[in-house]
Amino acid sequence: MNKHLVATALSVALITLTGCAEESTAQSAPAQQYQAIDVAQVLVKPVQSWHTYTTRLESPQKVALMPRVSGIIEQIEFKEGDAVKQGDVLFRLDDRSFRATVASLQAQVKSAQAALEQAKSEASRAVRLTERKAISTEQAQARTSTLRQREAQLAALKAQLKAAELDLEFTSVVSPIDGIISRANITKGNNILAGQSVLTSIVSNDKMYAYFDVDERTWNNAFDDVTASSKQPVVMQKVGQSDFNYNGHINFIDNQINASTGTLRVRAVFEDRSNELRSGSFARIKLAANAIRETVIIPDRAIGTDLKNRFVLTVGENNVLQYKLVTVGERYGALRAITSGLEQGDVIAVNGPARVGPGMPISPNKVTINTQGVAFTLTANPADLVAKQ
Repeated sequence: MNKHLVATALSVALITLTGCAEESTAQSAPAQQYQAIDVAQVLVKPVQSWHTYTTRLESPQKVALMPRVSGIIEQIEFKEGDAVKQGDVLFRLDDRSFRATVASLQAQVKSAQAALEQAKSEASRAVRLTERKAISTEQAQARTSTLRQREAQLAALKAQLKAAELDLEFTSVVSPIDGIISRANITKGNNILAGQSVLTSIVSNDKMYAYFDVDERTWNNAFDDVTASSKQPVVMQKVGQSDFNYNGHINFIDNQINASTGTLRVRAVFEDRSNELRSGSFARIKLAANAIRETVIIPDRAIGTDLKNRFVLTVGENNVLQYKLVTVGERYGALRAITSGLEQGDVIAVNGPARVGPGMPISPNKVTINTQGVAFTLTANPADLVAKQ
């Protein structure tokens, strides 16, 4: 019996020691720590859909400068690459032969004027003599005919003189437009041919055109009420730039759809006061649809990809992340429109599924989505608009 009492006492002692050890372990273990994640409430903003097109800039006026008369270049009056004004003299040709022609014709005109005066006098005298029956009718008519010939001869010589004076004037080749001039293709001392020799080229630089093609479906859906007189605003980005810094408007819409491509040719115009745009430059055009709608906006980095699906992680009960499918829309800078899947009041993990996943409890760190410098709609004054990529 003593053996049974001893065994029972040992069992009780062992159970007591085990309970104390578990209690001590439980008290010494720290509380479980969840991963801290930045979360934010989704934004709801009025937005417009942006449509992007590529193009190359074109100058409204381009001139391949050719002479109107043939001759030898005597002087080049411009600096290559400079801005020139309409009427500036660019080339001077040897004009000595042209001056001689003008002088010769001027002398012939004076001779013809003298002959005309004599013919007038004889015709007047013939009228008086005819009244006195001093000469025949045929003689009077001959003098009148001579007068008409002298008048015609003088008119022809004056026309030749005018043409010769124009040729003399054309020995000074002037700029027909304001713009930037290229290099001289033909240098001093070379012979040039009228209407054939290309001396240089000039492009206007006060504005630039950008032609682009909008597919028929997009135009009918978003821009059907737009006309050239509407001056629909657009923004432009040059190659190598990150922002759309140039503001313009549509000033031409073609009168028919291209049946081969199903597109409509549209032209935007951009003022170039600071001479930053060059003809031939590659550019991207953004055109905003007229319709404005309230849309959920989130950071683009918050969106994950699962095979063909796009999803975000929302914060549910007890701060547990939930998987939610979304449909994405336009991008506005670093932000993205969500057309379905989220609604106002939803809270999301702003950095996406890079370090967390669905079903994971987190420690939320509330932040605000930054919209500074991002344009969601066209402003009343297009010059205020700077659309981020």
